[in-house]
Amino acid sequence: MRQLDDAQLAAVERRLADAGCRLLAGTVVDPAGVTRAKFVPPHRARDFHRAGLGASPSWHVFCIDNAIAFTPDLGVVGDLRLRADLDALRLLGDGLAWAPAEVSTQDGEPSGLCARKALREVENALADHGIVARAGCELEFVVTDAFPHWNAYGLNLAAEPFLADLADAGLPVEQIHSEYGDGQFEFSLAPASPVEAADEVVLARLLTSRIARRHGLSVSFSPLPYAGGSGNGAHLHVSLARDGVPLLSGGDGPHGLTADGGAAIAGIVNGLPETVAVFAGSVLSGHRLQPDTWSGAHACWGWENREAAVRFCAATAGNPHGASVELKCVDPSANPYLALATLLGLALDGITRRLPLPREVTRNPSELPEVPRLPDPATALDAFVASPLARRLLGPEIASALTAVRRHELDTYGKAEIDVLTGKFRFTW
Repeated sequence: MRQLDDAQLAAVERRLADAGCRLLAGTVVDPAGVTRAKFVPPHRARDFHRAGLGASPSWHVFCIDNAIAFTPDLGVVGDLRLRADLDALRLLGDGLAWAPAEVSTQDGEPSGLCARKALREVENALADHGIVARAGCELEFVVTDAFPHWNAYGLNLAAEPFLADLADAGLPVEQIHSEYGDGQFEFSLAPASPVEAADEVVLARLLTSRIARRHGLSVSFSPLPYAGGSGNGAHLHVSLARDGVPLLSGGDGPHGLTADGGAAIAGIVNGLPETVAVFAGSVLSGHRLQPDTWSGAHACWGWENREAAVRFCAATAGNPHGASVELKCVDPSANPYLALATLLGLALDGITRRLPLPREVTRNPSELPEVPRLPDPATALDAFVASPLARRLLGPEIASALTAVRRHELDTYGKAEIDVLTGKFRFTW
């Protein structure tokens, strides 16, 4: 995160004053996927950026029920600082501004618990190999108890005022549409650098909830808002290029894949069973991640295969951003910084080890017994704990915190009835 000088901070302060800002929110996302925040009046933006605001280490082991999953290293002693990245400041209107925050020690050094830093390190590791990544997210959510009649993928004009405000909120929205589930929508965010893309996910969820409130609505980003209903995904698209040349097109492999592009897909597919706890590790994730629901429940890849965990989108006239890989198994309970760091880290691992591209699955993988299912959350967490690769990708501090948080969820709620779970955690994310 860049440190702003006095002149740059003065310009930020003028910008906040001219906009009539009354509060600046700085956010981090914890290992449970929950956005945590601190607010300051605008005259303290300089302090929020430079010195940061105090936050106990427990911020990194807060759970979805607000319990604290203390570890031997994260307890009641110590303090960290949340520092707002004012380069990414956004004015949201009605007196509110927002900026993503990073976690540092009291001495000002970056903390090993900072998810945004973890993603930046993977971005830098790609750059060391001459690779530039772009990422975009598709976010699904459910507007609760709002529309008496719903047509899947329909016009649903009752939602028009809400959708118009969402499209006009300053997000890089490329499309919005009604989804399959009752009251469910999906919007796609334009590709950006990985850190920017994860920031946009956090901001998008904040703005969606804020706009819904303005219309007297509530929105749920839960992996499964209602028992028996449709699940919400948070699909990640990534593209890769070296020296401006795409790795996912222009080659002589299947669908134009280059050797490095195929190796990147191999790294993702091979690493998913031991890292899916990052992408879909909540106590509700396993209920969403089921075959024949387009959630990507199988550890395989395929061209435009919506049942595969890794869907390949080739470079065609109908794909203006070029070829990309879509990870479908990820849901909104994932920390977007950690999810992107893991996805890109797996791709880089495949490239550096020159892994061979696995066999493509060209039909519904649930019809093929030889294609493995992704593990349930309990098994996935055990695989994550045992994985040297996962620990290397995220670092030992984040891996330990994520393990403690998800273990608490599974131990406390793993045997609860699904209608109890959906009701209790409908608005957690």
